[in-house]
Amino acid sequence: MRELHFAYLNLGSNIQPETHLVRAVELLHDYGEVLKVSSAWESKSVGAEGPNYLNACVLFQTGLRQVELKETMIRPIEAQLGRRRSENKFAPRTIDIDIVLFDDQPYNDKFWRYAFVIVPLAEIYPEYQNPLLGEPLLQTAARLRSQVWMEVRPEVLSRFAGAG
Repeated sequence: MRELHFAYLNLGSNIQPETHLVRAVELLHDYGEVLKVSSAWESKSVGAEGPNYLNACVLFQTGLRQVELKETMIRPIEAQLGRRRSENKFAPRTIDIDIVLFDDQPYNDKFWRYAFVIVPLAEIYPEYQNPLLGEPLLQTAARLRSQVWMEVRPEVLSRFAGAG
């Protein structure tokens, strides 16, 4: 039996986001167990003009190793949902799935500065210590929420409340 790993994933969409976020969570079930799902949070597009985004975080249990997640699970789900990669990394997208934490280890330092990552992550993992600031995520999330516009959209992922 393969060793089980825990990944916190950030899901984002600004092309039919109500549909694509739900479908992405459904497709994750094909690769492992979805243990927790945050609310969807609406925010302005970052880096370029475009439609508002919906973002959510998911706690995902899998037998896949970190190096396997992107090619074996994330890229296929993004492709199935019509993700088209372009030179413009801020272009609108049907779905974007990023690994934020893998077995409690930060995946990429850039994520810890963005409200669209921290606020949904803090909803499902409030006690985790922000690796850049050494404070609980709940504290970072509260500060970021006071600095940028975000609106909770609980109806979008409500069917996954108490996931597992």
